[in-house]
Amino acid sequence: MASLSDLPIRDDLRGQSPYGAPQKHVRVQLNVNENSHPIPEAVARDIVESLAAAVLTLNRYPDREFTVLREGLAAYLGHGIGTEQVWAANGSNEIIQQLLQAFGGPGRRVLAFPPTYSMHGIITRGTGTTWLTAERDPGYELSAETVVAAIEAHRPDLVFLCAPNNPTGTPVALDVIEAAYEASDGMVFVDEAYAEFMPAHAPSAITLLPDRHRLVVSRTMSKAFAFAGARVGYLAADPAVVDALRLVRLPYHLSALTQAAAIAALRHAPEMLATVDDIRAQRDRLVSELPVLGYRAYESWANFVLFDGLDDPHATFEALLERDIIIRDVGLPGALRVTAGTEQETTLFLEALAALAPRGAR
Repeated sequence: MASLSDLPIRDDLRGQSPYGAPQKHVRVQLNVNENSHPIPEAVARDIVESLAAAVLTLNRYPDREFTVLREGLAAYLGHGIGTEQVWAANGSNEIIQQLLQAFGGPGRRVLAFPPTYSMHGIITRGTGTTWLTAERDPGYELSAETVVAAIEAHRPDLVFLCAPNNPTGTPVALDVIEAAYEASDGMVFVDEAYAEFMPAHAPSAITLLPDRHRLVVSRTMSKAFAFAGARVGYLAADPAVVDALRLVRLPYHLSALTQAAAIAALRHAPEMLATVDDIRAQRDRLVSELPVLGYRAYESWANFVLFDGLDDPHATFEALLERDIIIRDVGLPGALRVTAGTEQETTLFLEALAALAPRGAR
């Protein structure tokens, strides 16, 4: 049996680790920011019927331009976004990969501000693009001054901003994105995977797209739409960006079944998003109640909360796992991240953590 070291793998991949969120089947799963609420039965029935119709056409290739899906996504996004400005792929991770295939690669550089979504760096390195980092402001915040200074220091080909940021939940103000765009002559990518969980008044980076042809804003159906298993991500950008992605996408990269399921889900967007308010409420509950237990909870505009004040985060993670609850150790000193689940899941987590507080909190 060979190991990786026995293979002629690329030198820049040696010693790297794959994305590895623990996959454990426990009663309370609050580790990968899924939507804990099931898809409504009536919606599920329509999706199944759409899939059944699509199965009858599987002897033919799907629409490689996935036109109907793009029309549905454009209508959902609003803000005057046209079908020609929308692109979709198998999760927003594939969106990022295609973006880097088109605008990154050997000799090109991405600038990011960790801690941030770990797949940004993994995909960047996987495409042979150089991964550069700059520090955030205190409290994991990000100011326009900090971003501009980093861009001027590194002159990257792409700037990655996660808004709200994962794993911290930190919002990114539009003036920060505007400043990044003005300071850069490369692509500016804004990952809005958690946009639906932002406060209702908070504007999306999509509002900045007019006259900014180097700006790209990605979304996903995995979170708010409770569609993680379907793997559907998408972006909005200038039509020229979409043309660039056509150059690197694999032929027919979105299957007929994926397209059918996503189109059906978008037909029921209000029902699919009906749980968002409840998730926000549980997130805000976590932010309020974690400090009562002796922890610091960071402001979050996503569907999760980062909290710190732990002597041994891994020990707390394992102790919760023993109680059939899994959250996420994101590798930050003294910190863990927990997804906002259902009311019952949130209660079970808080009760279990309270029982551990004497040995978990500083």
